[in-house]
Amino acid sequence: MTTSAPHLWQGEFIEDAEAGRRLAGLAGLAGRVLARPLPTDVVLGACAAVSRDLADPASALYGRLAGHLPAADAAPVLAELATALSREALERKLRRELGGSRPERLTRPDGRETVYEAWAPVGLLVHIAPGNAAAVAPLSVVEGLLAGNLNVLKTSSSGTPRTDGGSDAPGTGGSHVPRVAGPGPDRTGSPGTPRPGDTDTSAPGGSDGALAVGLLAALGAADPSGLIAERVVVLRFASSRREWLEALCRAADAIAVWGGEDAVRAAAELAPPGCRLVEWGHRISFAYLTERAASDAAVLDALAEDVCRLEQQACSSPQVVYLDTEDPRELFAFAGRFAEHLAKVSDARPAPSPGPAERAEISTVQQLARLEQHLGLTRVFTAEDASWRVLADTRPALDASPLHRSVWVKPLPRHAVTETLRPMRRYLQTAAIGGDRADVAALSRAVFAAGVTRVTPVGSMLESYEGEPHDGVYALQRYSRRVSVRATDPAFRTTACLDDLVAPPVQPPAPDGPLLGKEGVQRALATLDPRHAHLYFRSGGSTGAPALSVFTCDDYDNQMRAAADGLLAAGFDPAHDRAANLFYSGGMYGSFISFFSILERLNATQLPMAAGPDHAVVAEALVAHGADTLFGMPSYLWQLFHAEADRLRAYGGVRKVFYGGEHFTAQQRAVLTEEFGVEVIRSAAYGSTDLGPLGYQCASSDGAVHHVLSDLHTLEILDPLEDRPVPPGEPGRLVFSSRGRSGQRLERYEIGDLGRAVEGACACGSHVPRLELLGRYGDVVRVGTYFVNYRRVVRALQERLAYHGEVQMVVAPGAGRESLTVRLDEEYAPDPDAARAALAAGVTELAAAEAEGLLCLAVRPVRREEFERTETSGKLRTVMDLR
Repeated sequence: MTTSAPHLWQGEFIEDAEAGRRLAGLAGLAGRVLARPLPTDVVLGACAAVSRDLADPASALYGRLAGHLPAADAAPVLAELATALSREALERKLRRELGGSRPERLTRPDGRETVYEAWAPVGLLVHIAPGNAAAVAPLSVVEGLLAGNLNVLKTSSSGTPRTDGGSDAPGTGGSHVPRVAGPGPDRTGSPGTPRPGDTDTSAPGGSDGALAVGLLAALGAADPSGLIAERVVVLRFASSRREWLEALCRAADAIAVWGGEDAVRAAAELAPPGCRLVEWGHRISFAYLTERAASDAAVLDALAEDVCRLEQQACSSPQVVYLDTEDPRELFAFAGRFAEHLAKVSDARPAPSPGPAERAEISTVQQLARLEQHLGLTRVFTAEDASWRVLADTRPALDASPLHRSVWVKPLPRHAVTETLRPMRRYLQTAAIGGDRADVAALSRAVFAAGVTRVTPVGSMLESYEGEPHDGVYALQRYSRRVSVRATDPAFRTTACLDDLVAPPVQPPAPDGPLLGKEGVQRALATLDPRHAHLYFRSGGSTGAPALSVFTCDDYDNQMRAAADGLLAAGFDPAHDRAANLFYSGGMYGSFISFFSILERLNATQLPMAAGPDHAVVAEALVAHGADTLFGMPSYLWQLFHAEADRLRAYGGVRKVFYGGEHFTAQQRAVLTEEFGVEVIRSAAYGSTDLGPLGYQCASSDGAVHHVLSDLHTLEILDPLEDRPVPPGEPGRLVFSSRGRSGQRLERYEIGDLGRAVEGACACGSHVPRLELLGRYGDVVRVGTYFVNYRRVVRALQERLAYHGEVQMVVAPGAGRESLTVRLDEEYAPDPDAARAALAAGVTELAAAEAEGLLCLAVRPVRREEFERTETSGKLRTVMDLR
């Protein structure tokens, strides 16, 4: 099929006859498509790719879509679409409306309970778009995709620009709009991005259907998985084609419709029983001024700007100005003053000429008002060129204006606000309140009770903030259902997400581009947008100088929630465990703060103590408050257990230890288990300061094996020497790309760790990919011309001498040869000669370097407090290179 075909069906362009045939099977198609979940991350990735093209006038997509719009409107409309489809905007929308960036996942809202909740698609969602707003139709489908629905868009059939401001929605009758319901669907953000549910009248007309088809086809093409394309159908036909409209609505689980009362009524008649009708109908807005605000020239100028912008074509444009008075003289005097301000602003903003129908309605309303002047009810103020008019009316009942810079001015004392406006509650949207802080607070409550959904300052009625609800609701929630699973089997206590038991997560392709190192990250911070710099953390500096990392508050929250899910999988039980947070705190180091947040999100019991130097005080608190679970660095916990061995052995209440930043050796684990009665020793998280949490250890994982936090990151494992992927299961450099992060987004970041993918299914039942950590690049040091791996040194001491203390390597220059001193804990250290022999036998590079006279190897037992540790994190510095 060629792209000249009018309809788009699951990525294929088709003609009328084929579309009619496929419509008959729409219900069956929904059952097949909805059986496959659509991860929001897939939608975000495709939207981000299209957004980049729309922001580039040189791109082929920009050129194609611009051809479907009037020349004057192409650039602003495509720029607004680019902003609306950006990853940052859509992630914010997901968090605000559905509570997180992965709302489709069945996770536990409260870690104490094995109850799982998620947002599920409503099903087959039909969008009946307006014919006067090119951007609304595709953006509404994007919202449907974010909610996981199968989306069928009915858009206008003609490519001819409309000039009547009308809609092709069913029942609108062309350009007819019920006068009381306002001019047309709403646009509340200017300058800003159009939101689905808002009609962008900045680009009236245009080839609405062609633009929607082209944009949604590009969106499907940007998704290599094909999941987006199979969830999008666009049909371009007139509402008079009743049989097609009935076929659409008959299969629908929800119908989103724009238009006036007639359009909504027509859609309701076609909707089957139980179908959710989502109305994005016409609305009316007004301003309310206190006595002081009504005498403020700046306020009146701002109000006049609201009237003139977009010719009152937005639902958020003011059609009525209410005064806090009952005195007709005050009313008429104000109307005269406001007319002067409106004249000034209008002169600075030349008004386009209304069409014949609009001029007729303006004349009718104006003449009726003039006739009622003789009864003392009204007074009319107009421009000589008829470009604006102020209609003062002593009756407070809300009445829509004929638009095009036509404003009613009415009296309404504040005590009567709710009672007077409530009969029009179905149509109310925006109220601009002019007054002091107390006035705004009190009057906001009054207008909300009357049915208003948003209050703004005077002068910003048409502006919006990112993530603002529309007509009192969030669109994504109207396109979704909240679902839940309650599980009582104790086996579910370590299951954080039910989806992980079903299939591996769908991963977007790894990004292209060069690898990023720590130096590049630090350089990029200099140009980071301050809007994305909310939280500052520094690394512990165990492998070099401390590095700075910056997060937004939303990024931090997203990461802590993901890490909390991982902690459940590791065996932490928020309902029963009493946790002591003994990570290091201060100096902008993030471990203590992060685990405080993680435990808080699990609703767990915790003692936020931090790693204090007085071990006796810490141990006393653990015993006094019944702590049975410890969180901290292995080196600190090891010191604590040995410094307070008698007290902790006698207490015998520490059952679980969750560690981070370092590893316990097998021998150390044996000591904690056999001497102190610890039952569970497991990694609390695998992560870094700059990337955040990267992985978690489930109850079936041993040693350095972790599941990847694939909700947050994409992992590549590259050859140690070349920038190419390693074969499955082979060791390589770990390269992460952060996806769930709107601020300091790191792509293809070479973290400095070595690891390998662990093949096969995990015994815990999760299909989330696993990796085994194999150490850091810094664990390999070149000494005496040979490369010596720190972990091989530790393993040789463990396996040959059953040594279970800490190990530190110190490399120093020498007069004739370099020296390597291996420091051991004197409490557990074997005879130095035996240790040297074990190292020579277990690490052949050391023996060879010594035999060739290139290295002087020494073993030195030291007291525990003599080990060098990083000041911020307390981590053991495994390799100290003094050369």
